[in-house]
Amino acid sequence: MNDTAKHHHMMMTDTAKKKKMPGMDMGEKSMGGMEMMMSSSQSKNLPMERNGSGTSWLPDASPMYGIMFHHKEWMYMLHGNIAFRYTNQDFANKGSRGGHKVDAPNWFMGMAQRPVGKNGLISFNLMMSLDPLTEHGPGYPLLFQTGESWNGVPLVDRQHPHDLFAELAATYTYAFSKKTDLSFYLGYPGEPALGPVAFMHRPSALANPDAPLSHHWSDATHITFGVATVGFRYDQFKIEGSLFTGREPDENRYNFDKPRFDSWSTRLDYNPSENWALQVSHGFIKSPEALMPAEDVHRTTASATYSLPFGNSKTFNATAVWGMNKTAGHAADNSILLEGDIRIKKLDAYTRFEFVQKTTEELNLNPLAYGDDTIFPVNAITLGLNYDLLKVGPLNLAAGGQLTYYGVTKKLTSLYGSGPMGGEVFLRLYPRL
Repeated sequence: MNDTAKHHHMMMTDTAKKKKMPGMDMGEKSMGGMEMMMSSSQSKNLPMERNGSGTSWLPDASPMYGIMFHHKEWMYMLHGNIAFRYTNQDFANKGSRGGHKVDAPNWFMGMAQRPVGKNGLISFNLMMSLDPLTEHGPGYPLLFQTGESWNGVPLVDRQHPHDLFAELAATYTYAFSKKTDLSFYLGYPGEPALGPVAFMHRPSALANPDAPLSHHWSDATHITFGVATVGFRYDQFKIEGSLFTGREPDENRYNFDKPRFDSWSTRLDYNPSENWALQVSHGFIKSPEALMPAEDVHRTTASATYSLPFGNSKTFNATAVWGMNKTAGHAADNSILLEGDIRIKKLDAYTRFEFVQKTTEELNLNPLAYGDDTIFPVNAITLGLNYDLLKVGPLNLAAGGQLTYYGVTKKLTSLYGSGPMGGEVFLRLYPRL
């Protein structure tokens, strides 16, 4: 499929009857003269490439990696990513908080959708991760990462594993016209309308096996056990509201946590062109951390995502995200993320810069030594490369590696050293375009 035409295809509309769009080579079915093609799960009148995570939007020009097929009126899409790797955080042993591991962070997703009557569309999403097996209880080492717990102790300098079931969700959308839709999303688990597209689904982050350090400032609610979202689209705008469970997944990564519906969020999405997706959102998150049950969080985010296909198997993708957490009695702490990815045929080069304000509490430090309300600025920059080695059926096998440099405030050099670095090498298996 040619990239320059790719973002114009695969829509399921009542008017798509006669002309086959350029580059179309799968996922089609002729039904009484009508082309049946996969659309966005949120609208019959938007392209599949706009699908993000949950109900979020990507640019229409986004590359779509996956395997698509159909049966009768049903259209199916399979996605996934797994990186078999060795990672070493602080490989120069400048501090005492690094670690190393052989592991394989991963996720797998299936989507199914079909029309319901003339104007309706129903979609189902299943997302799973084998992190509980490959990452085990405390997850993988990642300097300055915080969030969730293991054996009743806060996870610090570790990225927690994701649950076996990350999304089991259904969406129903009714199109009043080509420009207006009303949609209903239910997930157990699922993702509320809060934050940008989750990091593992952003084209600018697909090749990077590590979660962002700002994960718990922007997109950590992507696995929530109990979500209900209503969205209304007018043309290229969408306004959404969600009720959801604020508590993050517990330490048992195989179970289904109790739904509470004690939190809320709202998000405004706007795609000004096929190359851009913009969002602002705000939410109240009730008691997200089990170890701090009395602490609620107000989270505000804004993001911009850009995608540009510029030739056959050539794409450029970039994302900018700002996130802010505010808890009662404490100053707000912020995060900024900038990431980019350029792919030229088999070669994929990427980078990520982050600025995150971590607190004494988040880094599990002694408040008597560091101060109860101290905020520690953390900077991290990552450079990485992937190269496709061979094709495995509908998949690519790529070899890659990356380096991350951490800028550390002097207050933390006794723990982390000055300028610690993390590195990793990996083999990555993922679907082709």
